[in-house]
Amino acid sequence: MAEAARRPLPEPVIEKTKHIILDTLAAMISGSELPPGKFILNFARLYQGAGVSTVVASKILTGPIDAAMCNGMLAHSDETDDTHPPSQSHPGASIVPSALAVGERFGVDGTRWLRSVALGYDVGPRVTITLGKLQYMVDTHRSTHAISGTFGSAAAAACAAGLNAQQMRWVLSYTAQQASGLASWQRDTDHIEKAFDFAGMAARNGVTAALLVQAGGTGVDDILSGADNFLAAFAPKNSAELLVEKLGERYEVTRTNFKKWTVGAPIQAPLDAMETVLRANRLEPDRVKQIVVRVATDEATIVDNREISDICLQHLVAVMLVDGTVTFKSAHDAARMKDPAVLRQRAKVRLVKDEELERLMPKRVAIVELTLTDGKTLTERVEAVRGTVENPMTRDEVVAKARDLIAPVLGSTGTTKLIERILELEKVKDVRELRPLLQKS
Repeated sequence: MAEAARRPLPEPVIEKTKHIILDTLAAMISGSELPPGKFILNFARLYQGAGVSTVVASKILTGPIDAAMCNGMLAHSDETDDTHPPSQSHPGASIVPSALAVGERFGVDGTRWLRSVALGYDVGPRVTITLGKLQYMVDTHRSTHAISGTFGSAAAAACAAGLNAQQMRWVLSYTAQQASGLASWQRDTDHIEKAFDFAGMAARNGVTAALLVQAGGTGVDDILSGADNFLAAFAPKNSAELLVEKLGERYEVTRTNFKKWTVGAPIQAPLDAMETVLRANRLEPDRVKQIVVRVATDEATIVDNREISDICLQHLVAVMLVDGTVTFKSAHDAARMKDPAVLRQRAKVRLVKDEELERLMPKRVAIVELTLTDGKTLTERVEAVRGTVENPMTRDEVVAKARDLIAPVLGSTGTTKLIERILELEKVKDVRELRPLLQKS
Protein backbone atom coordinates (compact mmCIF):
# COMPACT_ATOMS: atom_id res chain seq x y z
CA MET A 1 0.00 0.00 0.00
CA ALA A 2 2.79 2.42 0.88
CA GLU A 3 4.65 1.71 -2.36
CA ALA A 4 1.63 1.94 -4.66
CA ALA A 5 1.99 5.67 -5.39
CA ARG A 6 5.46 5.11 -6.89
CA ARG A 7 4.95 1.69 -8.41
CA PRO A 8 4.36 1.66 -12.19
CA LEU A 9 1.31 -0.25 -13.38
CA PRO A 10 1.08 -2.50 -16.45
CA GLU A 11 -0.36 -0.71 -19.48
CA PRO A 12 -3.60 -2.78 -19.59
CA VAL A 13 -4.20 -1.89 -15.92
CA ILE A 14 -3.64 1.80 -16.63
CA GLU A 15 -6.11 1.70 -19.52
CA LYS A 16 -8.76 -0.16 -17.51
CA THR A 17 -8.35 2.21 -14.56
CA LYS A 18 -8.88 5.19 -16.86
CA HIS A 19 -12.07 3.56 -18.08
CA ILE A 20 -13.15 3.00 -14.47
CA ILE A 21 -12.51 6.63 -13.52
CA LEU A 22 -14.41 7.89 -16.57
CA ASP A 23 -17.29 5.49 -16.02
CA THR A 24 -17.57 6.48 -12.35
CA LEU A 25 -17.42 10.20 -13.07
CA ALA A 26 -20.20 9.68 -15.62
CA ALA A 27 -22.23 7.91 -12.94
CA MET A 28 -21.69 10.84 -10.55
CA ILE A 29 -22.66 13.45 -13.10
CA SER A 30 -25.76 11.66 -14.40
CA GLY A 31 -26.68 10.77 -10.82
CA SER A 32 -26.89 14.45 -9.96
CA GLU A 33 -30.20 14.60 -11.84
CA LEU A 34 -31.78 11.71 -9.90
CA PRO A 35 -33.49 11.90 -6.47
CA PRO A 36 -30.51 10.61 -4.42
CA GLY A 37 -28.20 13.00 -6.26
CA LYS A 38 -30.49 15.99 -5.77
CA PHE A 39 -30.81 15.10 -2.10
CA ILE A 40 -27.07 14.93 -1.43
CA LEU A 41 -26.33 18.12 -3.38
CA ASN A 42 -28.86 19.93 -1.22
CA PHE A 43 -27.23 18.40 1.87
CA ALA A 44 -23.83 19.65 0.66
CA ARG A 45 -25.20 23.17 0.20
CA LEU A 46 -26.66 23.17 3.69
CA TYR A 47 -23.53 21.91 5.44
CA GLN A 48 -20.62 22.75 3.16
CA GLY A 49 -17.38 23.37 4.96
CA ALA A 50 -13.94 24.53 3.88
CA GLY A 51 -13.56 24.88 0.11
CA VAL A 52 -11.00 22.14 -0.49
CA SER A 53 -12.59 19.44 -2.66
CA THR A 54 -15.10 19.44 -5.50
CA VAL A 55 -18.65 18.17 -5.25
CA VAL A 56 -19.20 17.01 -8.81
CA ALA A 57 -21.94 18.49 -11.03
CA SER A 58 -22.25 21.55 -8.77
CA LYS A 59 -20.37 24.70 -7.81
CA ILE A 60 -19.93 23.43 -4.25
CA LEU A 61 -16.52 23.10 -2.63
CA THR A 62 -16.28 21.49 0.78
CA GLY A 63 -13.96 19.48 2.99
CA PRO A 64 -12.56 16.22 1.59
CA ILE A 65 -14.53 13.97 3.94
CA ASP A 66 -17.84 15.57 2.98
CA ALA A 67 -16.90 15.74 -0.71
CA ALA A 68 -16.08 12.03 -0.74
CA MET A 69 -19.42 11.17 0.86
CA CYS A 70 -21.40 13.42 -1.50
CA ASN A 71 -19.63 12.22 -4.64
CA GLY A 72 -19.99 8.63 -3.51
CA MET A 73 -23.74 9.04 -3.23
CA LEU A 74 -23.80 10.75 -6.61
CA ALA A 75 -21.91 7.82 -8.11
CA HIS A 76 -24.48 5.32 -6.84
CA SER A 77 -27.58 7.45 -7.33
CA ASP A 78 -28.08 5.15 -10.29
CA GLU A 79 -27.21 1.57 -11.21
CA THR A 80 -24.70 2.91 -13.76
CA ASP A 81 -21.52 2.31 -11.79
CA ASP A 82 -19.20 -0.68 -12.14
CA THR A 83 -19.41 -3.99 -10.29
CA HIS A 84 -16.84 -6.50 -9.04
CA PRO A 85 -18.57 -9.91 -8.96
CA PRO A 86 -15.80 -11.83 -7.15
CA SER A 87 -16.27 -9.57 -4.12
CA GLN A 88 -19.99 -8.65 -4.32
CA SER A 89 -19.20 -4.95 -4.42
CA HIS A 90 -19.40 -1.72 -6.44
CA PRO A 91 -15.83 -0.46 -5.95
CA GLY A 92 -15.72 2.63 -8.18
CA ALA A 93 -18.61 4.46 -6.55
CA SER A 94 -16.65 4.99 -3.32
CA ILE A 95 -13.00 4.56 -4.37
CA VAL A 96 -12.90 7.14 -7.18
CA PRO A 97 -14.58 9.86 -5.05
CA SER A 98 -12.20 9.15 -2.16
CA ALA A 99 -9.09 9.37 -4.32
CA LEU A 100 -10.41 12.55 -5.93
CA ALA A 101 -11.27 14.30 -2.65
CA VAL A 102 -7.92 13.56 -1.02
CA GLY A 103 -6.09 14.07 -4.29
CA GLU A 104 -7.45 17.60 -4.41
CA ARG A 105 -6.50 18.15 -0.78
CA PHE A 106 -2.84 17.36 -1.52
CA GLY A 107 -2.68 18.41 -5.18
CA VAL A 108 -1.64 15.01 -6.56
CA ASP A 109 -0.96 14.52 -10.25
CA GLY A 110 -3.00 12.35 -12.61
CA THR A 111 -0.66 9.36 -12.38
CA ARG A 112 -0.80 9.27 -8.58
CA TRP A 113 -4.60 9.62 -8.67
CA LEU A 114 -4.84 6.70 -11.07
CA ARG A 115 -2.54 4.54 -8.94
CA SER A 116 -4.55 5.43 -5.82
CA VAL A 117 -7.72 4.21 -7.52
CA ALA A 118 -6.05 0.98 -8.65
CA LEU A 119 -4.80 0.33 -5.10
CA GLY A 120 -8.29 0.83 -3.71
CA TYR A 121 -9.54 -1.92 -6.01
CA ASP A 122 -6.75 -4.22 -4.87
CA VAL A 123 -7.57 -3.80 -1.17
CA GLY A 124 -11.35 -3.40 -0.73
CA PRO A 125 -12.58 -6.28 -2.88
CA ARG A 126 -10.03 -8.69 -1.38
CA VAL A 127 -11.64 -8.08 2.02
CA THR A 128 -15.10 -9.26 0.97
CA ILE A 129 -13.67 -12.02 -1.23
CA THR A 130 -12.20 -13.30 2.03
CA LEU A 131 -15.38 -12.74 4.01
CA GLY A 132 -17.40 -14.76 1.51
CA LYS A 133 -19.13 -12.19 -0.78
CA LEU A 134 -22.87 -12.81 -1.43
CA GLN A 135 -23.25 -15.83 0.83
CA TYR A 136 -21.60 -13.87 3.63
CA MET A 137 -24.15 -11.09 3.17
CA VAL A 138 -27.03 -13.56 3.14
CA ASP A 139 -25.84 -15.35 6.28
CA THR A 140 -24.73 -12.35 8.36
CA HIS A 141 -27.06 -9.61 7.06
CA ARG A 142 -24.00 -7.36 6.63
CA SER A 143 -23.51 -5.32 3.48
CA THR A 144 -20.47 -6.56 1.55
CA HIS A 145 -20.77 -3.50 -0.69
CA ALA A 146 -20.22 -1.15 2.25
CA ILE A 147 -17.37 -3.16 3.77
CA SER A 148 -15.47 -3.52 0.51
CA GLY A 149 -16.03 0.14 -0.30
CA THR A 150 -14.80 1.28 3.11
CA PHE A 151 -11.51 -0.61 2.88
CA GLY A 152 -11.01 0.30 -0.78
CA SER A 153 -11.71 3.96 -0.13
CA ALA A 154 -9.30 4.05 2.79
CA ALA A 155 -6.51 2.52 0.71
CA ALA A 156 -7.10 4.95 -2.17
CA ALA A 157 -7.27 7.97 0.13
CA ALA A 158 -4.17 6.90 2.07
CA CYS A 159 -2.23 6.47 -1.16
CA ALA A 160 -3.28 9.93 -2.34
CA ALA A 161 -2.23 11.31 1.07
CA GLY A 162 1.24 9.74 0.71
CA LEU A 163 1.21 7.68 3.90
CA ASN A 164 4.11 5.38 4.80
CA ALA A 165 3.92 1.70 5.72
CA GLN A 166 3.47 2.29 9.45
CA GLN A 167 0.72 4.78 8.79
CA MET A 168 -0.96 2.34 6.41
CA ARG A 169 -1.18 -0.15 9.29
CA TRP A 170 -2.96 2.45 11.40
CA VAL A 171 -5.25 3.33 8.48
CA LEU A 172 -6.33 -0.31 8.27
CA SER A 173 -7.11 -0.26 11.97
CA TYR A 174 -9.21 2.92 11.77
CA THR A 175 -10.93 1.43 8.73
CA ALA A 176 -11.75 -1.83 10.48
CA GLN A 177 -13.33 0.14 13.31
CA GLN A 178 -15.69 1.72 10.79
CA ALA A 179 -16.52 -1.43 8.80
CA SER A 180 -20.31 -1.42 8.81
CA GLY A 181 -23.45 -1.63 6.72
CA LEU A 182 -26.52 -3.86 6.74
CA ALA A 183 -28.16 -5.81 3.94
CA SER A 184 -31.34 -3.96 4.85
CA TRP A 185 -30.44 -1.66 1.94
CA GLN A 186 -32.49 -4.10 -0.13
CA ARG A 187 -35.63 -2.61 1.48
CA ASP A 188 -34.79 0.98 0.54
CA THR A 189 -37.36 2.03 -2.07
CA ASP A 190 -35.86 5.46 -2.86
CA HIS A 191 -32.23 4.40 -3.44
CA ILE A 192 -31.01 7.19 -1.12
CA GLU A 193 -29.97 5.04 1.84
CA LYS A 194 -28.65 2.44 -0.62
CA ALA A 195 -26.44 5.10 -2.22
CA PHE A 196 -25.17 6.02 1.24
CA ASP A 197 -24.52 2.40 2.20
CA PHE A 198 -22.80 1.36 -1.02
CA ALA A 199 -20.73 4.46 -1.61
CA GLY A 200 -21.31 7.61 0.44
CA MET A 201 -20.71 6.05 3.84
CA ALA A 202 -17.86 3.92 2.52
CA ALA A 203 -16.10 6.92 0.97
CA ARG A 204 -16.63 9.02 4.09
CA ASN A 205 -15.26 6.25 6.33
CA GLY A 206 -12.24 5.61 4.14
CA VAL A 207 -11.24 9.25 3.80
CA THR A 208 -11.79 9.78 7.53
CA ALA A 209 -9.41 6.93 8.34
CA ALA A 210 -6.72 8.24 6.00
CA LEU A 211 -6.92 11.86 7.14
CA LEU A 212 -6.95 10.96 10.85
CA VAL A 213 -3.66 9.16 10.39
CA GLN A 214 -2.24 11.84 8.08
CA ALA A 215 -2.96 14.38 10.81
CA GLY A 216 -0.95 12.37 13.33
CA GLY A 217 -3.36 9.75 14.59
CA THR A 218 -1.90 6.45 15.73
CA GLY A 219 -3.57 3.12 16.34
CA VAL A 220 -3.30 -0.66 16.48
CA ASP A 221 -0.36 -1.95 14.43
CA ASP A 222 -2.07 -5.07 13.06
CA ILE A 223 -5.83 -5.18 13.10
CA LEU A 224 -5.80 -8.50 11.24
CA SER A 225 -4.26 -10.49 14.11
CA GLY A 226 -4.08 -10.51 17.89
CA ALA A 227 -6.87 -10.03 20.41
CA ASP A 228 -10.23 -8.84 19.11
CA ASN A 229 -8.95 -8.45 15.57
CA PHE A 230 -11.08 -7.77 12.46
CA LEU A 231 -11.06 -11.36 11.24
CA ALA A 232 -12.10 -12.69 14.64
CA ALA A 233 -14.95 -10.19 14.78
CA PHE A 234 -16.22 -10.70 11.24
CA ALA A 235 -15.60 -14.47 10.99
CA PRO A 236 -14.81 -14.85 7.27
CA LYS A 237 -15.95 -17.93 5.39
CA ASN A 238 -12.68 -18.19 3.45
CA SER A 239 -8.98 -18.36 4.29
CA ALA A 240 -7.34 -15.11 5.34
CA GLU A 241 -4.65 -15.84 2.75
CA LEU A 242 -7.07 -14.51 0.13
CA LEU A 243 -6.43 -11.01 1.50
CA VAL A 244 -3.01 -11.04 -0.13
CA GLU A 245 -3.44 -13.64 -2.87
CA LYS A 246 -1.42 -12.47 -5.90
CA LEU A 247 -1.33 -8.94 -4.51
CA GLY A 248 0.78 -6.92 -6.93
CA GLU A 249 0.34 -9.56 -9.64
CA ARG A 250 -3.44 -9.76 -10.12
CA TYR A 251 -5.04 -6.35 -10.36
CA GLU A 252 -8.69 -6.33 -9.32
CA VAL A 253 -9.51 -3.54 -11.77
CA THR A 254 -9.05 -6.16 -14.48
CA ARG A 255 -11.79 -8.29 -12.88
CA THR A 256 -14.27 -5.42 -12.76
CA ASN A 257 -17.37 -5.28 -14.96
CA PHE A 258 -18.93 -2.26 -16.59
CA LYS A 259 -22.66 -2.04 -17.07
CA LYS A 260 -23.89 -1.82 -20.63
CA TRP A 261 -27.38 -1.20 -19.28
CA THR A 262 -27.93 1.46 -16.59
CA VAL A 263 -29.81 -0.98 -14.36
CA GLY A 264 -29.07 -3.41 -11.52
CA ALA A 265 -26.31 -5.92 -12.25
CA PRO A 266 -28.52 -9.07 -12.07
CA ILE A 267 -30.68 -7.64 -14.88
CA GLN A 268 -27.80 -7.12 -17.32
CA ALA A 269 -27.79 -10.62 -18.81
CA PRO A 270 -31.61 -10.89 -19.12
CA LEU A 271 -31.71 -7.60 -21.05
CA ASP A 272 -28.91 -8.78 -23.32
CA ALA A 273 -30.88 -11.95 -24.01
CA MET A 274 -34.07 -10.00 -24.69
CA GLU A 275 -32.26 -7.65 -27.06
CA THR A 276 -30.82 -10.57 -29.03
CA VAL A 277 -34.20 -12.31 -29.37
CA LEU A 278 -36.09 -9.15 -30.30
CA ARG A 279 -33.57 -8.10 -32.92
CA ALA A 280 -33.46 -11.54 -34.50
CA ASN A 281 -37.22 -11.96 -34.63
CA ARG A 282 -38.64 -8.42 -34.76
CA LEU A 283 -41.38 -9.31 -32.31
CA GLU A 284 -44.37 -7.15 -31.54
CA PRO A 285 -45.40 -7.31 -27.86
CA ASP A 286 -48.80 -8.83 -28.61
CA ARG A 287 -47.11 -11.85 -30.25
CA VAL A 288 -45.54 -12.79 -26.90
CA LYS A 289 -47.63 -14.93 -24.57
CA GLN A 290 -45.12 -15.50 -21.75
CA ILE A 291 -41.54 -14.68 -20.81
CA VAL A 292 -39.66 -16.90 -18.34
CA VAL A 293 -36.42 -15.44 -17.00
CA ARG A 294 -33.99 -17.67 -15.12
CA VAL A 295 -31.21 -16.16 -13.01
CA ALA A 296 -29.20 -17.27 -9.98
CA THR A 297 -31.29 -17.76 -6.84
CA ASP A 298 -29.79 -15.06 -4.62
CA GLU A 299 -29.51 -12.63 -7.53
CA ALA A 300 -33.20 -13.08 -8.30
CA THR A 301 -34.10 -12.03 -4.78
CA ILE A 302 -32.37 -8.67 -5.27
CA VAL A 303 -34.38 -7.73 -8.40
CA ASP A 304 -37.68 -9.57 -7.90
CA ASN A 305 -40.60 -7.13 -8.29
CA ARG A 306 -38.67 -4.28 -6.64
CA GLU A 307 -40.34 -0.91 -6.14
CA ILE A 308 -37.43 0.93 -7.81
CA SER A 309 -37.72 0.99 -11.59
CA ASP A 310 -34.05 0.43 -12.46
CA ILE A 311 -33.65 -2.64 -10.24
CA CYS A 312 -37.00 -4.33 -10.98
CA LEU A 313 -36.42 -7.19 -13.41
CA GLN A 314 -40.05 -7.79 -14.38
CA HIS A 315 -40.59 -4.10 -15.13
CA LEU A 316 -37.45 -3.69 -17.23
CA VAL A 317 -38.09 -6.83 -19.26
CA ALA A 318 -41.54 -5.41 -20.01
CA VAL A 319 -40.04 -2.05 -21.00
CA MET A 320 -37.62 -3.86 -23.31
CA LEU A 321 -40.51 -5.71 -24.93
CA VAL A 322 -42.50 -2.51 -25.47
CA ASP A 323 -39.62 -0.22 -26.55
CA GLY A 324 -37.20 -2.69 -28.10
CA THR A 325 -34.44 -1.38 -25.80
CA VAL A 326 -33.83 0.10 -22.33
CA THR A 327 -32.25 3.54 -22.03
CA PHE A 328 -31.08 5.59 -19.05
CA LYS A 329 -34.25 7.64 -19.35
CA SER A 330 -36.67 4.72 -19.63
CA ALA A 331 -35.00 2.78 -16.81
CA HIS A 332 -35.50 5.71 -14.44
CA ASP A 333 -38.98 6.73 -15.51
CA ALA A 334 -40.87 5.74 -12.36
CA ALA A 335 -44.19 6.72 -13.93
CA ARG A 336 -43.87 3.88 -16.41
CA MET A 337 -44.18 1.39 -13.57
CA LYS A 338 -47.88 2.33 -13.61
CA ASP A 339 -48.21 2.60 -17.40
CA PRO A 340 -51.00 0.21 -18.52
CA ALA A 341 -49.05 -0.74 -21.67
CA VAL A 342 -46.03 -1.76 -19.60
CA LEU A 343 -48.10 -3.47 -16.91
CA ARG A 344 -49.85 -5.53 -19.57
CA GLN A 345 -46.50 -6.93 -20.70
CA ARG A 346 -45.12 -7.21 -17.17
CA ALA A 347 -47.93 -9.63 -16.33
CA LYS A 348 -46.35 -12.02 -18.84
CA VAL A 349 -42.95 -12.08 -17.11
CA ARG A 350 -42.12 -14.87 -14.69
CA LEU A 351 -38.83 -14.84 -12.76
CA VAL A 352 -37.38 -18.23 -11.81
CA LYS A 353 -34.73 -18.62 -9.11
CA ASP A 354 -32.38 -21.16 -10.66
CA GLU A 355 -30.12 -23.20 -8.35
CA GLU A 356 -27.97 -24.41 -11.26
CA LEU A 357 -27.22 -20.84 -12.27
CA GLU A 358 -26.52 -20.02 -8.62
CA ARG A 359 -23.67 -22.53 -8.69
CA LEU A 360 -22.08 -20.59 -11.55
CA MET A 361 -21.83 -17.38 -9.51
CA PRO A 362 -20.07 -14.94 -9.56
CA LYS A 363 -20.61 -15.48 -13.28
CA ARG A 364 -24.07 -14.02 -13.93
CA VAL A 365 -25.72 -16.29 -16.46
CA ALA A 366 -29.32 -15.81 -17.57
CA ILE A 367 -31.74 -17.87 -19.63
CA VAL A 368 -34.72 -16.15 -21.21
CA GLU A 369 -37.53 -18.15 -22.83
CA LEU A 370 -40.27 -16.44 -24.80
CA THR A 371 -43.41 -18.37 -25.66
CA LEU A 372 -45.32 -16.85 -28.57
CA THR A 373 -49.07 -16.85 -29.12
CA ASP A 374 -48.64 -19.36 -31.96
CA GLY A 375 -46.94 -21.81 -29.59
CA LYS A 376 -43.40 -21.23 -30.83
CA THR A 377 -40.67 -20.97 -28.16
CA LEU A 378 -37.58 -18.76 -28.43
CA THR A 379 -34.73 -19.33 -25.96
CA GLU A 380 -31.57 -17.31 -25.40
CA ARG A 381 -28.82 -18.08 -22.89
CA VAL A 382 -26.32 -15.33 -22.05
CA GLU A 383 -23.06 -16.47 -20.52
CA ALA A 384 -21.39 -13.05 -20.43
CA VAL A 385 -23.11 -9.71 -20.94
CA ARG A 386 -21.34 -6.96 -22.82
CA GLY A 387 -19.15 -5.05 -20.39
CA THR A 388 -18.05 -8.04 -18.34
CA VAL A 389 -14.45 -9.20 -18.23
CA GLU A 390 -15.40 -12.13 -20.48
CA ASN A 391 -17.07 -9.83 -23.02
CA PRO A 392 -15.45 -6.42 -22.48
CA MET A 393 -16.53 -3.06 -23.81
CA THR A 394 -14.03 -1.24 -26.00
CA ARG A 395 -12.65 2.20 -25.19
CA ASP A 396 -15.05 3.65 -27.75
CA GLU A 397 -18.02 1.95 -26.06
CA VAL A 398 -16.98 3.21 -22.63
CA VAL A 399 -16.60 6.72 -24.04
CA ALA A 400 -19.98 6.54 -25.80
CA LYS A 401 -21.70 5.49 -22.58
CA ALA A 402 -19.96 8.27 -20.64
CA ARG A 403 -20.90 10.85 -23.25
CA ASP A 404 -24.58 9.83 -23.15
CA LEU A 405 -24.61 10.22 -19.37
CA ILE A 406 -22.52 13.39 -19.01
CA ALA A 407 -23.60 15.58 -21.93
CA PRO A 408 -27.19 16.20 -20.77
CA VAL A 409 -25.79 17.63 -17.53
CA LEU A 410 -22.54 19.37 -18.50
CA GLY A 411 -23.06 20.00 -22.20
CA SER A 412 -21.38 18.53 -25.28
CA THR A 413 -18.25 20.70 -25.34
CA GLY A 414 -17.44 20.25 -21.66
CA THR A 415 -18.08 16.52 -21.93
CA THR A 416 -15.57 16.15 -24.75
CA LYS A 417 -12.91 18.05 -22.80
CA LEU A 418 -13.46 15.98 -19.66
CA ILE A 419 -13.25 12.69 -21.54
CA GLU A 420 -10.04 13.78 -23.25
CA ARG A 421 -8.42 14.77 -19.96
CA ILE A 422 -9.32 11.51 -18.22
CA LEU A 423 -7.92 9.45 -21.09
CA GLU A 424 -4.66 11.43 -20.83
CA LEU A 425 -4.34 11.49 -17.06
CA GLU A 426 -0.56 11.22 -17.27
CA LYS A 427 -0.53 14.82 -18.55
CA VAL A 428 -2.52 16.15 -15.58
CA LYS A 429 -0.08 17.85 -13.18
CA ASP A 430 -2.67 18.48 -10.45
CA VAL A 431 -6.10 16.88 -10.25
CA ARG A 432 -7.50 20.26 -9.26
CA GLU A 433 -7.10 21.12 -12.95
CA LEU A 434 -10.14 18.92 -13.55
CA ARG A 435 -12.40 20.98 -11.27
CA PRO A 436 -13.81 23.32 -13.96
CA LEU A 437 -14.64 20.29 -16.12
CA LEU A 438 -16.48 18.54 -13.29
CA GLN A 439 -18.55 21.50 -12.15
CA LYS A 440 -21.97 22.46 -13.43
CA SER A 441 -22.19 26.01 -14.73
